[in-house]
Amino acid sequence: MDIMTSVGLVAGIIVIATMMLLGGDLHMFISEHAMIIIFGGSTAATMIRFPLSALMHGLPLGAKFAFTMSRLSAHDLVDELARIAEIARKQGPVGLEKVETDEPFLAKGIRYVADGYDLDFIRDNLERDRDNFLMHLDEGSKIYRAVGDCAPAFGMVGTLIGMVQMFANMTDPSKLGPFMATALLATLYGALVANLFCIPIADKLHGKLLDEETNRTLIIDGILMIRDSKSPTLVREMLLAYLPEKHRHAEGEPVPA
Repeated sequence: MDIMTSVGLVAGIIVIATMMLLGGDLHMFISEHAMIIIFGGSTAATMIRFPLSALMHGLPLGAKFAFTMSRLSAHDLVDELARIAEIARKQGPVGLEKVETDEPFLAKGIRYVADGYDLDFIRDNLERDRDNFLMHLDEGSKIYRAVGDCAPAFGMVGTLIGMVQMFANMTDPSKLGPFMATALLATLYGALVANLFCIPIADKLHGKLLDEETNRTLIIDGILMIRDSKSPTLVREMLLAYLPEKHRHAEGEPVPA
């Protein structure tokens, strides 16, 4: 689990709730009209901006990856692929049938090699799988960013609606307070939804997308080298190029051939 996402959201909610409680009762910050304009308007605008298929894939995948980490880091993948190359060298492709890994994408590549598929088939299928996954993850990032862009704008729309209602009822002082509260709370809700939830999650997903692109490309290259019967030492040295320079030699020593 990506603990930083959860901690950040909880910390932000605590800060906002504390400031509200210091100034009075939380009930004064609840407005059904403001919720309708923010959540209803943002949802409607997002539905117009994206096709249904993108929403169906992007939203749940984005929510999942915002709160989870990859099972294996890039450095762990280098070690894992070097270990698998060692098994393939000693036992042949048949020996890979008993290899277990926590990374589903890597497990798929191992199965292709164990089943004896040719190099072009393995490359094409893994690259297609990677590209489809990254496309859906990118859609998730764009959707959350779109909601983050819409929410403050609809907060301003809610504020304008509240101001119009307030000025239209200047003759009735009892209505001025509720309309002013609705106007201000719409702006507050829009700012919170955008800056505490949607935009940070969109940025987190963009970072996860870059990491997943690196990891899955690393896996594809490693699997192809294993299919091509490359030595474990060569597999490790070639894949170390995916790691930052400071991690290549301090953390990764070549596997004995």
